[in-house]
Amino acid sequence: MQTLNLLKQLIACPSVTPDEAGCFDLLTPRLKAAGMTVEILSYPDATNLWAFRGEGPYFTINGHVDVVPAGRGWTTDPFQAEERDGLLIGRGACDMKASVAAAVVAIERTTAPVALLLTSDEEGPSHDGTSRALNDLLARGTQFQSALIVEPTCEKVLGDAYKPGRRGSLTGKIVVRGVQGHVAYPERADNAAHRLAPALAELVSTTWDQGDEFFPPSTMQVFELTSGVGASNVVPGEATLGINFRHAPVSSAETLIERVEVIFKERGIPFEANWTASAQPFFSPPGALATRLVEAVCQVTGLTPLPRTGGGTSDARAFAAKGIEIAEFGPVPIAMHGADEGVSIADLEILTQILVSVITSANP
Repeated sequence: MQTLNLLKQLIACPSVTPDEAGCFDLLTPRLKAAGMTVEILSYPDATNLWAFRGEGPYFTINGHVDVVPAGRGWTTDPFQAEERDGLLIGRGACDMKASVAAAVVAIERTTAPVALLLTSDEEGPSHDGTSRALNDLLARGTQFQSALIVEPTCEKVLGDAYKPGRRGSLTGKIVVRGVQGHVAYPERADNAAHRLAPALAELVSTTWDQGDEFFPPSTMQVFELTSGVGASNVVPGEATLGINFRHAPVSSAETLIERVEVIFKERGIPFEANWTASAQPFFSPPGALATRLVEAVCQVTGLTPLPRTGGGTSDARAFAAKGIEIAEFGPVPIAMHGADEGVSIADLEILTQILVSVITSANP
């Protein structure tokens, strides 16, 4: 009940990114009572909580208290948690206030050295979140043993998967130029949508790579396709294509950009492209943390979690970029980022027990 009760209180804080909305005021006295030294790291666009107990190098639990906007379609108040059919429903229930609540309760149940780094800027631009806080902590001499990022990772049941890495994210906005004109006189125009069509057909049919031992094949999805001026008798002089890659390390952002642009160039299609590589792929070879995590999950649930690298981005990359071993583990996501987001109530105590085991085994 401890984790469940704390989770309900966290959901009641409407912490839409980058506002922590009182989450840190709620957690600070509990962490201090558990023997943690607590510091709030405030930057222009985000607030972070850093707490530690004992001497480093620290095994660190990392997470975020910010959530995406509630949106439409909810059958209950998104910021008033509701128990229903074995689930706790509320914005941030699985992503990721359940894990934050479990981490705090696990810290309260242990006396071992441990650190906790929470941010209010994971769902947003992430400029002033975990990455900046970590850089400042390292600059002042703080040492890190490893970092467990408590994102939702399990697929069907709690304990079936963890993440030792993530794919990269590459976004492209491609504008094809033509000549606008009257549809009755196509010979006097150059239809930009028609120009784009063959390139788009090849893009969606291309196999970009085969992935590797830990990563699935890279994928490309169209997220925007626009053309025309809103009149049925006008040949469009411009067409815009938006695509996003989630890519394995075997395909770099630079390689993917080159392959896409070659498709347009070989067909003589005039275009302008703007690319944003918002996240590089990363992988943390399974080490001591992964071993402890797998053992803890097996001990508590009887399951052996398998390494997976799918899904979106996470703050794990901030630690991995510094050579700090990472692993991600958290509950099964239910309607994550959608209406009636939820988490299994029965899983909350199990998750807490797993984190207790990982904390204590970090400091034998």
